[in-house]
Amino acid sequence: MARTNDFESFLIKNGFIWGPEPEIYGGLAGFYTYGPLGTLLKRNVENTIRNEFKVQDFFEIESPFIAPKEVWEGSGHLLGFVDKVVICKKCKRSFRIDKLAEEKGISVKELLKRIKENKVKCPNCNGALGSKVESFNLMIKTEVGGREAFNRPETATMTYLPFKRYYDFFRKKLPIKVFQIGRAYRNEISPRQNVLRGREFTQAEGQIFITKELEYSERFKSKLKEFKSVKGVFWPAEFQEKAQKEKLMNYQEVSKYTEKPAYVYYLFLTYKLFERLGFPQDKLRIRQHKDDERAHYAVDAWDFEVKTSLGWIECCGVHDRGDYDLKRHSKYSNENLVILDENGNNVHPQILEIAFGVDRPIYCLLDIFYKVETVNGESRAVLKLPKQLTPIKLAVFPLVKKDGIAELANKIYQTLKKAKLEVYYDEVASIGRRYRRVDEKGIPFVITIDYQTKEDQTVTLRDKDSMKQIRIKISDIEKTVNELISGALKFSQINKH
Repeated sequence: MARTNDFESFLIKNGFIWGPEPEIYGGLAGFYTYGPLGTLLKRNVENTIRNEFKVQDFFEIESPFIAPKEVWEGSGHLLGFVDKVVICKKCKRSFRIDKLAEEKGISVKELLKRIKENKVKCPNCNGALGSKVESFNLMIKTEVGGREAFNRPETATMTYLPFKRYYDFFRKKLPIKVFQIGRAYRNEISPRQNVLRGREFTQAEGQIFITKELEYSERFKSKLKEFKSVKGVFWPAEFQEKAQKEKLMNYQEVSKYTEKPAYVYYLFLTYKLFERLGFPQDKLRIRQHKDDERAHYAVDAWDFEVKTSLGWIECCGVHDRGDYDLKRHSKYSNENLVILDENGNNVHPQILEIAFGVDRPIYCLLDIFYKVETVNGESRAVLKLPKQLTPIKLAVFPLVKKDGIAELANKIYQTLKKAKLEVYYDEVASIGRRYRRVDEKGIPFVITIDYQTKEDQTVTLRDKDSMKQIRIKISDIEKTVNELISGALKFSQINKH
């Protein structure tokens, strides 16, 4: 069941996502601001992805947002990065035919037939849709120094262009692994559903430059054994064509549907990353593209999809791009981008890609872990994000503002801030109301300073999810909270004082 307006209100009220921006000027569809908590959450998601790439020996790069027209001709975006649309005769708005067909639960062919018969109306004004299918390029055009240029529609192309520099830097040894986290821009026809389909968004894309010999090598067959106990929910194209449901599979079973060991390895590596982000197994599936839906550059492609209140949302794609990219850029730039493979042949490297859209996993995490519960007959709005992702880890409350309690609480708060914990302080309203406020913000733990604190140097530590409380020493707060956040300690294991 789709979310009601209470979820959007929750995002705004608690400083996660605001917009469309700029709100005071009426807003421009597809552009959003991450508020204070949203920005902290976004950084935590980005850093989880960043750290996993680094553990796997990827090096981070940062490239320009804008490139001249010739780059996008070389990449194929100017011709291939288009949507097929129909235009309303009355309000002149454009609508993607694949999305309209999906919403109606019919094929594109059937949709066009119904439009021609005037049986499908404009979703915006209920006017008549034109039956002519037109191409709409998603590139956002600009001009730099009088030269025609475009904003990048993804980070991948700009990551490929310095290949010769990588080849020297990595001493001509493949695979070469680099990644980039940054903004991209697409002139989406109908931006909607908050940040799920924006015109400005963040991507985190890992690129592996490799040869065919390495893709099939014993090296990756051996590395796959790292995942011998791992199973994910996979949905091969063959299953979809036969109307079979997705299935829990290990790497050996998945290898029957995509043959390169290196590619299977990176599929499972990405699956483990989704686990680290906290997505439950029953909310995640990996769907293989059918032949007729793969992008022009893809030899193979699997999407990581998350089940939300809005349905299945694509959050990441793992693509086998073959030698398409460097071969194209060799041709259009007149630069020699070939290397010698293991057999002494001149070849363009193959590329395997892990492509995240960062905003989508963030929205999906908020959708999945935002709950409205009934506790002791009262309603409680609570955000139960995985603890390592929570924007703020700990709240500090004085029980009362008098008798030096607030001063002591503030002293503890300042000490914890200096220890580089993300901490929140609140002394306004009753303790119960303050608990409810931080529950909704997703703050997993609260310490309360009371009269007993002055006597024995202990505080009350409260767990958001269970709402249980326990007393710990002031000197143990930092260590205890860090261990709880990392998962090294469970709340039920804390020694009582």
